[in-house]
Amino acid sequence: MGWCSLLVLEVGCLRMPGASQPTSMGIHGLMSYVGEHKEFFVDLQLRNTKIIIDGSNLFHRLYFDSDLDMRRGGDYDSFTDIVHKFFETLALCNIQPYVVLDGGRDMWDKKLTTIKERMQDKIRSAYSLSRGGGGSVLPLLTRDVFKQSLIQLQVPFVQCFSEADRSIVSLANQLNCPVLTTDSDFCIFDLSAGYCPLNYFQWRNICTGKDSKDCYIPARCFLLERFCRHFSNMNKTLLPLFAVVNGNDYISLPAMERFFSKVRLPVGRSSLTGRKQVRIQGLLNWLSHFADPAEAVDNILQYLQMHEKEKVRQILCSAMEEYEPSKVNLEDFFLNGVYEPEEAKKLELPQWILTALAKGLLAPFVSDALVLKRTFLHVQVENMQRHSAHATALPIRQTIYRLLNTPQNSLSASLSEPPVSSIFHESDRTQVVLKTSPVHAAALPQNMCSDQYSLSTLNEVPFADRRTLLLETLEVTASVLEPAPSLLWLPIAVTCYWTRHSEPKVKLQHVKALLLGFVFGELHRTVHSPDPEVPTSEVDAIVYDQFLKWKSQKSPTQGLELDTAHIFCQWQCCLQMGYYLNELLCTPLPEPDLSRLYTGTVVHRLCQDLKTSSIVENLLSTSPRMYQLYCNLVHVVKDYLSPDVVQKKKSRSKKKAHQALKKKDATLEALPSCSINRFAPFMVED
Repeated sequence: MGWCSLLVLEVGCLRMPGASQPTSMGIHGLMSYVGEHKEFFVDLQLRNTKIIIDGSNLFHRLYFDSDLDMRRGGDYDSFTDIVHKFFETLALCNIQPYVVLDGGRDMWDKKLTTIKERMQDKIRSAYSLSRGGGGSVLPLLTRDVFKQSLIQLQVPFVQCFSEADRSIVSLANQLNCPVLTTDSDFCIFDLSAGYCPLNYFQWRNICTGKDSKDCYIPARCFLLERFCRHFSNMNKTLLPLFAVVNGNDYISLPAMERFFSKVRLPVGRSSLTGRKQVRIQGLLNWLSHFADPAEAVDNILQYLQMHEKEKVRQILCSAMEEYEPSKVNLEDFFLNGVYEPEEAKKLELPQWILTALAKGLLAPFVSDALVLKRTFLHVQVENMQRHSAHATALPIRQTIYRLLNTPQNSLSASLSEPPVSSIFHESDRTQVVLKTSPVHAAALPQNMCSDQYSLSTLNEVPFADRRTLLLETLEVTASVLEPAPSLLWLPIAVTCYWTRHSEPKVKLQHVKALLLGFVFGELHRTVHSPDPEVPTSEVDAIVYDQFLKWKSQKSPTQGLELDTAHIFCQWQCCLQMGYYLNELLCTPLPEPDLSRLYTGTVVHRLCQDLKTSSIVENLLSTSPRMYQLYCNLVHVVKDYLSPDVVQKKKSRSKKKAHQALKKKDATLEALPSCSINRFAPFMVED
């Protein structure tokens, strides 16, 4: 690494001890300040244009602003409908979106301190939500559901190798179109067509022009020229220095507090009362007196102690580089599918990995594990007195780590035993505190030919071998999955794994509620499919309508059952990691539609109702096809726990298997049975 990289690494050590960072992104307090000044904006009627969308920002805002469930694991079906509505509205106004998603953390992990602080904030929010209080926690699979929606809608998108901001700026200037986000960093970037804050983007309130019938979206656009004009025609190259001195996601220097304690900032006439906003206005007024950043930095250093001046100068100059546009040509990616991130060139990663990351075929979790050997496990609303729900999926993650730990300089590196250095670090909650723990990569099963599982050639491993590795990790066999439609193979395999590893133990109503959710998701798919070859019937449509009526009925207000929430959080953790392992192995099992697999409010309500009633099961029984599917799925889970299957598990002794079987049989004995041969040709279209 060069000197510049080393300087950025030091920034994390220079944060003020105990300083609390806001959960909003960008520059501390700037968005609130800008929002008080209408003169910084112009009103727009957006139509017939291209627009660059900060994808990570968008899916957060769409979820949080739509009053969707956050306590019961997420309502992904409703979220999907909102995402579809958003992009359909853009299409009505002839607005062509280009979505740019954040990737993993950068190779120097410059925002590590900020990320840890935000994770701790999320843990506090999750704890509050679990106790009936307020807070905002994004459900675990939201990003993956959003990505699937983009693919289904054929919205052009790219997943950057690390943070997307600088690449968004470059693309917006190449296409000369505005950026849509709520990140205040975009008040600093030099954007040729401006920045449209999402909170002023009235996509739910489209209008029709007076002189034409064309639809448009009312919006406001922040313009850098107006902002600088307000501060005595300030040189816009000073704004990155303002961001760094004021404090952003990358830097918060104790030396700057000494600067603020000594300098007299010209606030001017103002009705501002908040300390942050007074400081922002005073700092901008003060900086506007300088011709360029170099002169301003020299003046800042005059207020510091002699021994720290040169070090602070280098850190400020290095941090300001974060506001320079990226050299990556994303327009070339959207035209030709070519993406060459600057960081990746230094890492010499396999080309198939880089392509898969850019196309969103691999998650940022994989990038973090591969580049940094450090991962953060997403906070959920669960029983905080128990071990984290992510503990259930640890063996799956260890297999992912094993595949990613392959030395890049050896195409035939042995994977039968993990090398001494195969340690990854996971940050997860321990009760209500964020802690980081070392995790060893798993050894591959002895029956696997270790030479063929190098990361460089993993995509060339025979399909059958990749599928075998996935299924062995999930502790199932292919024959177990045969009764289910192919789109449910991965969720069912994960569900079988979950029933073995969950703690507290899965009960009958948990299994039934989850599988009923699968079935109604499949029913939605068949009823709404435009494909005439997908079999559907009038009975299916009636059953689906009746289900929607049941779903819309207000259930008695009840507090969150923490252990039930914890159990379903464990299932989501297993599904997420099974999904990521399936992606890394180039999808040996079909990718399921995540949007219709799990609806938290429905599954929790089903779980409660099934303790005393069979209303929904009886409703489903009026559709022979769908009830047959339900029976098949239930029997897959039950048969998985039969003696023949349990005895084949090498990882458990016969005594433990027998004890587990007795417990499970006692729990699952009431599962439905069907007279129809479940191994007959299945009627639901794969």
